[in-house]
Amino acid sequence: MNLYEFIKAHEFKGFSLRLIRRFCKQMLSSLVLLKSHRVIHCDLKPENILLAHPLRSEIKVIDFGSSCFENEKVYTYIQSRFYRSPEVILGMSYGLPIDMWSLGCILAELLTGYPIFPGENEQEQLACIMEIFGPPEKHLIEKSSRKKLFFDSLGKPRVTVSTKGRRRRPSSKTLQQALKCDDEAFLDFIARCLRWDPDRRMKPDEAMLHEFVTGVRKPSRPKPQANGTSGMSSPVKRYNTTQTPQQRVRPLPEPPATSFKQGNNVPAGRDTTSSSPVKAVPRRHSTIQGVPGGNGVKRTANGAPLNGSSSLPRVAQRSVSGKPDLASAAAIASLVSRA
Repeated sequence: MNLYEFIKAHEFKGFSLRLIRRFCKQMLSSLVLLKSHRVIHCDLKPENILLAHPLRSEIKVIDFGSSCFENEKVYTYIQSRFYRSPEVILGMSYGLPIDMWSLGCILAELLTGYPIFPGENEQEQLACIMEIFGPPEKHLIEKSSRKKLFFDSLGKPRVTVSTKGRRRRPSSKTLQQALKCDDEAFLDFIARCLRWDPDRRMKPDEAMLHEFVTGVRKPSRPKPQANGTSGMSSPVKRYNTTQTPQQRVRPLPEPPATSFKQGNNVPAGRDTTSSSPVKAVPRRHSTIQGVPGGNGVKRTANGAPLNGSSSLPRVAQRSVSGKPDLASAAAIASLVSRA
């Protein structure tokens, strides 16, 4: 079962920070190894992370069909849209930091159950990022080969409207509001993964020492000074660190009951036309494009060319008798007890 199916099996309600930390450590171990070999994965997403065994929370990172060495990049356009780094969207040079961006997006989704940046297209994808983090710095825009698609001649973001008529305004939402989370260490970790500037983005080996990963609290930050400065080094500002016991421990819910429609068992009450938690947004596939003149290739989660149908295995559902699938039940029982 991959992590998207695992999220779906729990009705997109997300998981506890304790379980997310366990997943995070393992993903970081993979990225530390890749960094030592100068390899970029280029397509990190929940579909490409598998539970190694239903009785344990060990995971495996898979699908290196789009990966490359940092000094031998083949494609100019990579990553699945919800997890695509801004430098790839804007047409800048890219490197190892794009995987850390994807990691931040994955961890946010594990907490809330939904993609943090659910853009319907590239324009809205960048608008989703700016909604939380504001526009990128001018020096980043100037280095972008595709800047005219997203910014006007004055460098201001172009207005984008979703199919539902929604307009996303830059800096109109905080990271705390987007994640509905007050955990200071987690917010700080995500913010450091999702920095606009790839050179300032947290690196895998640095992330392994972060407070969220180690679980060791750092000394409290300095109190505000007389001149109004706080001395806080965190990129996340002004959020409440108070948590209720319910917020600290998020129990894993049972998989949803299913109804049968046209011979297929589907989660009751969920639209059968899309498996995405974001309505009207198709589930993402990685699109890669070669050097100028090359043809775009759409890949499924297993790296094969997209032929119009998903090759992902079905999410574990309840059987007709009402008993849960063995793998799903084992995973739930194990993770509830271990988280």
